[in-house]
Amino acid sequence: MQNANANGSLKLVAIGGGTGLSTLLAGLKRFVAAHSEETWIDSLSAIVTVSDDGGSSGRLRDELQMLPPGDIRNCMIALSEDSTLLARLFRYRFRGSGDLGGHSFGNLFLAALTDVTGDFVEAVRLSSEVLASKGHIFPATINDVRLVAELEDGREVHGETQITAARSRIRRLRLVPDECLPLPEALAAIRAADVITIGPGSLYTSIIPNLIVSSVAEAIGAARATKIFIANLMTQPGETDGYGFHEHLATVGHYAPQIHFDYTVINDRAISSEQAKIYAADGAVQVLLEKTTHANACDAGIEVVCADLLDDGEMVRHNSERLARVIIACAANDRAKKLAQTDMLIAN
Repeated sequence: MQNANANGSLKLVAIGGGTGLSTLLAGLKRFVAAHSEETWIDSLSAIVTVSDDGGSSGRLRDELQMLPPGDIRNCMIALSEDSTLLARLFRYRFRGSGDLGGHSFGNLFLAALTDVTGDFVEAVRLSSEVLASKGHIFPATINDVRLVAELEDGREVHGETQITAARSRIRRLRLVPDECLPLPEALAAIRAADVITIGPGSLYTSIIPNLIVSSVAEAIGAARATKIFIANLMTQPGETDGYGFHEHLATVGHYAPQIHFDYTVINDRAISSEQAKIYAADGAVQVLLEKTTHANACDAGIEVVCADLLDDGEMVRHNSERLARVIIACAANDRAKKLAQTDMLIAN
């Protein structure tokens, strides 16, 4: 695969939520720096799920009738200058068991700014400016949406927190209301994108909720962008027990059949035995690429890119810089292939 260079710039849209999306954005922002030989991203946008109902976000959502700010706050921090005092403040979480206990300063800042401006999207934009974020952040929808899961054991569970706690396979996921409207700016970013990434992140509570917002999957499918699916490192207890790489990819295809991926990116380095034991105690196992899945993906015209994407540390996490470099390399490779095809057509 070719290495990225400075022969062109990209408009990139990253879709997801949770830790996975913010980790990816932290790596991608390195390619947005001006006057850099590595500058590849001309415009970086994140489309973030807003179905969280737990923790500080859930409390603010219920008390103030606002969209949950947590995932969006994490994305703003990921796109900001890490060394700034404001970024550290946005990460700060109040201690104690009082009314402020457990709340994030960044969440409270977004809540206050939403009340002042009367507009959550405007509050996100202004907060991003305050943090000097190197990108645009859009909630997938501005409707007050809730996740509802029909489980294989017959139960119907409402809310992201309860879905994860149910510890049962999910038969069907939907949003309430089911006709929630996408943010026009998010759709515009998708249509203009050169590259669209989906994942990593919790499959049913961070990735799929974005794709079942009205018109989002259709817009991604119709976009001329290079489309990249980033596999999770581990299964998630209560959501993807027993899932391999094939099941993750197939689930996205089930909910968003309009999307055809050009690339899938997956980590190929095994976690340590100590990590495997720690995660197994909670019911999680590593997601690896099966030989049959690799062959099936290639048959479907999807290029599978395997790389060492693990970060160091006790927790199993993506290394943000290595992941971003692989994404940029996929984009460069796809651009080169398309230019070669165009040259062939002209020559003929």
